[in-house]
Parts: sequence; structure tokens; C-alpha cells
Amino acid sequence: MNAVDYEVEYNNRARVPEHPALIEGWARDAAAYRAQHAPRRMAYGPGNRHTIDVFERGEGPLVVFIHGGYWQALDGSFFSHCARGLNAHGISVAVPSYDLCPAVTIADIIGQMRDASRELARLGRSLVMSGHSAGGHLAACMLATDWSAFDASLPKPRVTSAYAISGLFELGPLVETSINKALHLDAASARATSPLFWQPPAGAAMDAVVGETESAEYHRQSRAIVEQWGAAGVATRFGVIAAANHFTAIAPLADPDSAMVARLRELAQG
Repeated sequence: MNAVDYEVEYNNRARVPEHPALIEGWARDAAAYRAQHAPRRMAYGPGNRHTIDVFERGEGPLVVFIHGGYWQALDGSFFSHCARGLNAHGISVAVPSYDLCPAVTIADIIGQMRDASRELARLGRSLVMSGHSAGGHLAACMLATDWSAFDASLPKPRVTSAYAISGLFELGPLVETSINKALHLDAASARATSPLFWQPPAGAAMDAVVGETESAEYHRQSRAIVEQWGAAGVATRFGVIAAANHFTAIAPLADPDSAMVARLRELAQG
């Protein structure tokens, strides 16, 4: 049996040479959407990046989109346009930012997203967590958080479901890759921050979807959490985004008529 080359499997920028143009497209589309639909800015902490852009479209459940970048790049401003599809159906979307590695650890970022989720939960609305890549990891972490232990004063319901796009749920394979230069993971910290090994949130719903042309490891990661959490009582679904790579997998979020938006609407309304 051949060993898996984790560097090849997880280095998405090397796998998709056209990624600079795709990221530039995100920034351009996001700026255009903000110009037309200015968000409400919320703070959840003292830092410059401890902010949430809320694209309000009603008083019902709130979908949270957490950005990717391997916990070491980008911020929420690159992804404002990801609110377009749901906003068109009257569903509000919140896009938080967070501090980046190596200035902080992944455990710190998980804590920051819990703080952001707490501020949003205080609005009295249930939360559907979604995210891309590292954001998919963080969305799963929010779903699996014991919110009663974190802050018993929060109103119910809190986080009801998660929709992870190209997520990472087992971080051990990253330890020996170039990606870890900024993350500083070792075997113990990688396992501690891997939601695959957390107590599954029985009774909740979790979708894990991945681009069709993404690496075998990305497909394995999404299938693994769907199978493991599903066996523990989580209502899980695995899906493949046709013809999509790691960077184009989020494109359906901007399309009000996409199957991805329809599924997020179902989770928000369910």
C-alpha cells in the first residue's frame, strides 16, 4: 500500500494554479456586493479582526459563513458575496473574521469563533453554521461545542446545524506539511482541535460537501465525519459539487437558484 503524500493532497494552491485569479475574483465580487448591500458591523472582541459583517434580510434564523485560508490567510471581506444567494430569499447571513496563525493558534481561533457565535446568539436567533475549508472545520467545531457549558445564559436554540464546504475535520495529516509552518501543530494539538474526535452533537444536522475535482484526502475527510458522526446520531449528509475545485466550490453560495442555497434554506427553516 502506497503512503499518502499529504503535501500534494493538502496544498490546494499548488493543485489549482489559477488560484490567484480566483481569489482576486472573490475580492472583486465581495466589494461589489458590499457596495450595493452595506452590512451591519458587529464587534465580538477587542481586536481589529474581531468583527462580524451581518447582511440583514429578516428576523428569522441566521446563517453564519466562516471563511477559509488554512487559518493563516484572508478575512471575511473576501466573502461578502457569499451572502447573495441566501439574502435573495430573505435569509440573513453573518460573516465573521478572526485572527490568523502564527500570531494565534487554531485553538485560539476556535475560541474566537465561539465568542462571535455567542454575540450572534444573543440576538435571539438560531444559528446555522457554514464555512469553507478552514471555515468548514470551524463550523463543525461550533456545532460540536457544548454551549450550555460555554455560556449557560445564552438563549435557546443556539447552533442547530452546520454545512461545511471542503472542510477539514482531522488535522493530524497537516503536521508534516508546509502548511504547518504557520500552524505549529504537533500530534497532540492537532488531535485536540480535530472535531472528528470530539463528542458528536447528537440530534443536530451536519452536511459535508466537497468539490468533485478536489484531492482524495478532502473527499475522505468529509466522508469520515459524515460516517462517524452519523453513526453517533447526527443527521449527516455527504455531497459532491460537480466540476468544482477547492476554490470554485463556494461559487454556488452567490447563486439564489443553486442546490447549495436551497439546502442552506432548508437547514435554516428546519
